[in-house]
Amino acid sequence: MAGVGRKTDTWSSRFGFIMAAVGSSVGLGNFWRFPYTAGEEGGGAFIMIYLFCVLLIGLPLLMAEYAMGRKSGMSAIEGFQSLARAESKSQNWGIATWIGTLTAFFISTFYVVISAWLLAFFVQSFGGYSGMDAAASGQNFNDMIGQGEHPLRSKWYILFLLACFIGANVFVVGRGVKGGIERASTILMPAFFVMLVIVVGFAVMNGDTARAAAFILEPKWEDVGFGTFLAALGQAFFSIGVGVGLMVTYGAYLSRDTNIPRSSLIIVGSDTLVAMIAGFAIFPIVFAAGLDPAGGPSLFFVSMPVAFGAIPGGGIFATVFFALALFAAFTSAISLMEVSVSWLEERQGVTRFGAALGIGFSMFMIGAAYVFSLEYLDFMDFMTEGLLLPLGGLLTATFAGWVLSREMLTSELGESTLMNAWRFTMRWVVPPFIAIILVFGFMDKIQDQYHVPLPGVMTKLLGPNWIPPVD
Repeated sequence: MAGVGRKTDTWSSRFGFIMAAVGSSVGLGNFWRFPYTAGEEGGGAFIMIYLFCVLLIGLPLLMAEYAMGRKSGMSAIEGFQSLARAESKSQNWGIATWIGTLTAFFISTFYVVISAWLLAFFVQSFGGYSGMDAAASGQNFNDMIGQGEHPLRSKWYILFLLACFIGANVFVVGRGVKGGIERASTILMPAFFVMLVIVVGFAVMNGDTARAAAFILEPKWEDVGFGTFLAALGQAFFSIGVGVGLMVTYGAYLSRDTNIPRSSLIIVGSDTLVAMIAGFAIFPIVFAAGLDPAGGPSLFFVSMPVAFGAIPGGGIFATVFFALALFAAFTSAISLMEVSVSWLEERQGVTRFGAALGIGFSMFMIGAAYVFSLEYLDFMDFMTEGLLLPLGGLLTATFAGWVLSREMLTSELGESTLMNAWRFTMRWVVPPFIAIILVFGFMDKIQDQYHVPLPGVMTKLLGPNWIPPVD
């Protein structure tokens, strides 16, 4: 433990902390995952189930991570070990945040690559997308990521943008909590919300809002099944950013006068609101252009350029739209980097900027491998989202609910009826539900991504995402 102590840096204001925390939660998944999942899994029915899962799973776990972070005052790994020692428990519980920290790092390695694509499209949007059809847009995307004409030249261009994006991350994180992360968040997040309102207003005025509203909000209970509950659970868990040590790390910088339950509710509410509003920034334009609302990156990089190109003034709003997504990606990326930097900074002889530079270089080298071999990007996405993230979350929830005593966290969450409800939920509700995500979500992704047929019972529950071809 030599050279390891409590954090001396803190958030300078409650507003700064909220902006940084909301920025870490609001990411690309709010744009291309939540609206499409809602539309495909029951619309308004899915949203109601999702809100229930957020309040029952996401909010209690977020409160737990902030409370444990502030109680320890250390990085996620050191914090868990110190709390375990204080309870006379095994320091091996640090494995929960070792998994979380590694997950955050691995997620960031492919997140920055997608962010480099966004940066490329942001630059390209100044030229407009007028007259571009679906085939041309698909070819444009392939060319951009090095899968079309002049692949080597395109890949070197993406590598340059990757270096620029990671360099900006290193600069912000290396400047510390107040001078770097908080200052960037208090500038970028208000600008993000302004741009979101502008893009939504443009989409509502120029797109098919009625069809988008029906797709996202109209309750379709006939489409609800086990897969709907699994999707809502997974979305509630993944979107908020728990399970990777991030919120434990941010909690270590919290001042004593910050009300954790109230702040957690604001952060969860903001993340959910952005996810719901984002659908009206995208789907009115997509439906007006007669395009299929396909999920995933193709929605951003193929469908949206076609949609903007078909609408008067679309070129200007394409630039604003990609800037909006880039802001969301950047605030999430700096928070993911902070998890590893916070731990390295506690080592003797390691400066914060040196830690950020080392992590940034590692991210660039792995990201470069993804640029030249995209199949590794898909595999890392599968491993982090399908296995490591829910596993880290399950261990974290178990540690908070069963290993730590009630008295340990009473000083952070208060002694009240809320504490009783939180304690019960963290013991008997959150761990079983995350276990469901871990087991069934992992099996679902195996079937969907790697075409592995599941046993009959699993197929009935999850549905046949992949149907073997007939010989």
